[in-house]
Amino acid sequence: MRRYLRIVVLCLACGFCSLLYAFSQLAVSLEEGAGGGGGKPQAAAASWLAGGGRGGARGVGSAGPAAHPGRSDRYSLKVQPAQRMHLAVVACGERLEETITMLKSAIIFSIRPLQFHIFAEDQLHDSFKGILESWSFLQTFNYSLYPITFPSENAAEWKKLFKPCASQRLFLPLILKEVDSLLYVDTDILFLRPVDDIWSLLKKFNSTQIAAMAPEHEEPRIGWYNRFARHPYYGKTGVNSGVMLMNMTRMRRKYFKNDMTAVRLRWGDILMPLLKKYKLNITWGDQDLLNIIFFHNPESLFVFPCQWNYRPDHCIYGSNCQEAEEEGIFILHGNRGVYHDDKQPAFRAIYEALRNCSFKDDNIRSLLKPLELELQKTVHTYCGKIYKIFIKQLTKSIQDRYDRPPKESIDENIEWL
Repeated sequence: MRRYLRIVVLCLACGFCSLLYAFSQLAVSLEEGAGGGGGKPQAAAASWLAGGGRGGARGVGSAGPAAHPGRSDRYSLKVQPAQRMHLAVVACGERLEETITMLKSAIIFSIRPLQFHIFAEDQLHDSFKGILESWSFLQTFNYSLYPITFPSENAAEWKKLFKPCASQRLFLPLILKEVDSLLYVDTDILFLRPVDDIWSLLKKFNSTQIAAMAPEHEEPRIGWYNRFARHPYYGKTGVNSGVMLMNMTRMRRKYFKNDMTAVRLRWGDILMPLLKKYKLNITWGDQDLLNIIFFHNPESLFVFPCQWNYRPDHCIYGSNCQEAEEEGIFILHGNRGVYHDDKQPAFRAIYEALRNCSFKDDNIRSLLKPLELELQKTVHTYCGKIYKIFIKQLTKSIQDRYDRPPKESIDENIEWL
């Protein structure tokens, strides 16, 4: 009899615990529902920001009709965090127009909703907000604006490294602590196919890979790192960080091998020691530090083809990106200032076409013919001789996105307020 009584008591206790757990889960779900479904900026204070409040989102944008009264942090487009594609950019100085054109190219072709994380100097915030709010009718993106933030004890040193604010990208895993994966791009990037496609490369990472970049050069004879670098670099020709896809959860968890100590260091602990050791030997700033890190941890890098980060170096001395020749350019990177001078008119023609393009479907469909005519005027340059690779993928992207019925599956991922 005593044995049965114990069993009954045990069962009652288990049932009571189950009820408590069920009620706690219900409370959590109700709390999340009241939070607006992703309206809060995806920024969390890094260790050097604790208590200071500098590094949080300065402003949060909406993409859709006006938010509910009194809830300025609430988005009109309600998307679960796992369904958004997170895109980060750092803009300083005279980079507003470039950045806006990049964001426009991302919006025009992408299918899934986008979350923009824009790190910019304070004087640019109002301009960004004004332009992005004017796009609110699109209802396909959210955005958060952040100040430029570096560790306080070394802020001046980080800010002057290579170009103003460029090294901000190194601290994104530490600032955006709630973001699992992120695509970082320079301001001079143009998407010629949906962001969805490069985002899908995350699924190709093996268990050790934490980030993806393209090689700095395809042709070693014109490579910079293999000819001039005074520090370790990844692979045969180094990697270019202008387009960097990151699994930031893995980056935050990993302990990195290094040449400073036998002890492996986490991301937040390795950056400053690397800068102190190599600051007199690095030319390209944060990109060089990334090359050093992945030299010692090559198993952690996924290398994607040059067509995902196509730069003037791939054609100014003759075509040397075979993948682009076969399938076209996927992402155009106009470094060397080629969008704003006459040295590489093929790059400038693409930039001006997208800069001047509106979001109207007919305007996007009619973009190709005048663009091809402009590109035909550039055949006196090496890049212009192969101008068809500049519009090959662009043509396909426009056809897929605007000349065919829209995919109905996207509606399943959006819950409208």
